[in-house]
Amino acid sequence: MTPPFSDGDMLAAVDLGSNSFHMVVARYTMGQLRIVDRLRETVRLGEGLDGKGGLRTDVRQRALDCLSRFGERIRDIPPTRVRALATNAVRQLSAPQAFLVPAEDALGHAIEVISGREEARLIYLGVAHAQPPKPGQRRLVIDIGGGSTEFIIGRGLDTLERESLQVGCISSTRRFFPNGRLSRKRWREALTEISAEFQQFATAYRMLGWHEALGASGTNKAIGEICAAMKLTKGAVLAEALPAVRDRLLQAPHIDEIDLPGLSDDRRPIIAGGLLVLEAAFASLGLDRMAVSKAAMREGVLYDMLGRSSGDDPRETSIHNIIQRYGIDDAQAERVEQTAVRLFDQVARDWQLGGDDLLMLGWAARLHELGLTIAHSGYHLHGAYVIEHSDIAGFSRQEQQFLAAMVRSHRRKIAKSAFDALPDRLLASARRLSLLLRVAVLLNRARETQPIPRLEASAEGDTLVLRLDPRWLDSRPLLRADLESETGDLGALGLQLRLA
Repeated sequence: MTPPFSDGDMLAAVDLGSNSFHMVVARYTMGQLRIVDRLRETVRLGEGLDGKGGLRTDVRQRALDCLSRFGERIRDIPPTRVRALATNAVRQLSAPQAFLVPAEDALGHAIEVISGREEARLIYLGVAHAQPPKPGQRRLVIDIGGGSTEFIIGRGLDTLERESLQVGCISSTRRFFPNGRLSRKRWREALTEISAEFQQFATAYRMLGWHEALGASGTNKAIGEICAAMKLTKGAVLAEALPAVRDRLLQAPHIDEIDLPGLSDDRRPIIAGGLLVLEAAFASLGLDRMAVSKAAMREGVLYDMLGRSSGDDPRETSIHNIIQRYGIDDAQAERVEQTAVRLFDQVARDWQLGGDDLLMLGWAARLHELGLTIAHSGYHLHGAYVIEHSDIAGFSRQEQQFLAAMVRSHRRKIAKSAFDALPDRLLASARRLSLLLRVAVLLNRARETQPIPRLEASAEGDTLVLRLDPRWLDSRPLLRADLESETGDLGALGLQLRLA
């Protein structure tokens, strides 16, 4: 749990995008954020993807060098006030930890991987705070990144629809112009292909509607500046301006020869893919005008950190929605959570567990019976699968994998691979919390409404020592048998349970 911020506290958000890495540093003052520093480097992580989940060595080193420089700037900011998020390019790696472990060492902080829809939520949050929408009005936000493009409809600070598609300025340039050659024929074919991908959500978006459209991030900003430099607009992007920009771009036979007013040298190699995506978006959604926002995901990350510290944590809302959607037994979930928290409070110090661990334990307790909606047989496996593979607002991939590992391990034999997806820095707490949840579930197996009369626990190294009222336990032979059999089931946790 992120502690409340105090006046003067410094916060930082790091965005490992597929094209550029960004960092924003802000000071918390009187309940507001004041930006004090911004860093941006063109890393083109997406350029190093080989299509098989690998990352080119020189691009990997370029990314690590950038993160090392970023890390120097935020060396003195506590980890609870820094969030670093990786997006599409890292999502495509077949072995993300091979990159994330040295990346975290270079930055000096943990790096979380987020889904495309979580990226969309944070983008919208940043734009909405920077340019507050009019009350009651819906807004469309489009963010063309290096590897993916996010489309969001929101109202106020909340999203109503979120989509993320695998088309971006780098990925589309590589996909449709692999040798750098440009032609009107290739452009038409690419436009048709991308527009077809957009049709999967365009009809629903147009039916919902919006009052204004905003473009976030570098590609939209660059195209707005080109439109202004060509005297087509004053900085916004208009449907009638895009054909003129496209025609000017296609005068060049090769990407290296693109000559567009207002276009920077570092944006030239990827502008074709970005303009292509934006033209398809305008056509598919029937857009006439799109203003350009000054904010993006990194600002959204800062405001999300504020929300987490002030009790307005979107993850709590997501957990509540899952409970309602899957019809989880609230009373049983609460019993298990209360028992797990009682155990946690007694061993947290010895096992070095903190506030974030308590949150994860509580959420796992509330969701441990999620899989019963699918089938009783193997329901812990069904529940873990749903948690790991759903788009859950507010959660990073690692957080979902953490919860899934706990739910998967709360009953029956624990698979040796249960924790394989987690980075090493999370393994010890994940295993310890899993044991606490497992014991809490066993103690509440009978679904009794009366509280457990005596529940004492202590941690002795890797052993959890449990003390229960003897008469209470003797009157529950099934529970005693379950607890006594646990010793043989905990091998994959690397922990032991002992009844005292």
